[in-house]
Amino acid sequence: MRRRIPAGVLIALALLVPAAPAAAQAETPGLDAACQTVERKLYKDIRELVTIDLDTATDVEIQAVANQILAAVKTESLPVLPAAMQEHLGGPADDLRAFLKKGMHSAWTAALRISVGRTMTDAGTNVQAAAQKALDSGTIDASLAYLNEDLYAARALDCASQPTPSASVTPSATASAAPGVTPSATTTAALVPTASAGTDTPSGEGGGLAVTGADIATVAGAGGALLLLGGAGYLIGRRRRSRFVA
Repeated sequence: MRRRIPAGVLIALALLVPAAPAAAQAETPGLDAACQTVERKLYKDIRELVTIDLDTATDVEIQAVANQILAAVKTESLPVLPAAMQEHLGGPADDLRAFLKKGMHSAWTAALRISVGRTMTDAGTNVQAAAQKALDSGTIDASLAYLNEDLYAARALDCASQPTPSASVTPSATASAAPGVTPSATTTAALVPTASAGTDTPSGEGGGLAVTGADIATVAGAGGALLLLGGAGYLIGRRRRSRFVA
């Protein structure tokens, strides 16, 4: 019968188990979904944390490894697996041992596939293709390779293919509208009122042509009246002369 170990000892053992710290696996920066440079999120291969023989290991060793794995998957924000691991840690030791041997593999596979699927939301064509390839493979290794490497390579291609905004588009449109449209509209607006004012104003104050036409009519009328008066005076003078001679 296996001996029970205090909880404090279990925690100490969990901390002593080698876990390949993230600092030792530092990755180069990558691009996020918004094409911003960020630190890559590293997904560990938790199979490397199981450094004991699960069939012959003591309950203390099983619990220490389980706590090590739980800490890793919580850091990665994996779905499914943390809750399942937490549930078995609170149960009998034999159930935890059986979960680490078989159940953990299935839960981890589902968690990685969900994480791969999340990266496809509003993603570019290259990310979509790479993610679908990993999902079609269905293996843990394919999912890890995608999340740690292929995802960032595909994002780099998608971000590079995005059209960059051109600074010359807006200014050129404004420049063409200003010199071409605005002056012509101003010129038309200025011409129309001037022509209408000259035509419609009776006194001729709106233009020079109206005033000139009125002066010619007045002069012509006065000249005609003078001609009539002159002709009438000539006839009267002639009659008087005829009477005087007779």
